[in-house]
Amino acid sequence: PVGTGLVASLARPGGNITGLAMMMPDLAGKRLELLRAVLPGVARVAFLAHGADPAHRRFLEETQVAAQRMGVQIQPVVVRGPDEFEGAFSAMVRERAGALIVQPLFTIDPQYRQRVVDLVTRNRLPAISDFREFADAGALMSYGPHIVDQIRRAGYYVDRILKGAKPADLPVEQPTRFELVINLKTAKALGLTIPQSLLLRADQVIQ
Repeated sequence: PVGTGLVASLARPGGNITGLAMMMPDLAGKRLELLRAVLPGVARVAFLAHGADPAHRRFLEETQVAAQRMGVQIQPVVVRGPDEFEGAFSAMVRERAGALIVQPLFTIDPQYRQRVVDLVTRNRLPAISDFREFADAGALMSYGPHIVDQIRRAGYYVDRILKGAKPADLPVEQPTRFELVINLKTAKALGLTIPQSLLLRADQVIQ
C-alpha cells in the first residue's frame, strides 16, 4: 500500500483508505527460495506478470533482488491478459526457464488459474504462486497469507468504521499467518523429490 501510494504509512494511513496488506510482492523472494529448495540447480526462473496491474513492477523488483542474492536469473514475462498466455509460455520454453513464479492476479480468477495450470502441466514447469487454490488446481506449490484469516480480520475494520472510526486513524495490518501448500502428486509427475524438511514445514501436502 505504501509503495503504490495508497497510504502514507502503515501506522498512519492518512486519507480515506485502510485495511489489510497482503504482503504479496514482499514474499516474492520467499517463493523463489521455496523453488530453489526443490530445484537447487535451477539457473533461470520465469515470472509471469500482469502488465495491466501497476503493482507488477514491485513483484518483479522484489523477485530480482532475491534472485541476485541467490545467483538465479529471472525471465520477466509480462502479459496483459489470458489471450497472451500461449505466447508467454512459448517464450519461457524457448528461453529454457526451469521454473515459474506466477503473479497472484492470475490465480485469483478460477478461469485464469485453470488455464495457467493447464499450461504449466503441458510444459512441465514447476510453478508457485500465492493462493492455495493454485496448488489445489495442480501446480507444484503455493505460499502466501492465510486468506481466510485475512477475510475474518476485515470484519474488524468494517465494525470500527461503521461505528465512526476514521480510516486515517486505523493502522494497515499485515498478515501474521502464512500458508505453504505442496502438491506431491504434481511433484511426482514432474520427477521431483520434495525435501523432507520442506514437507514438514508445509501446512498441507496434497497426495
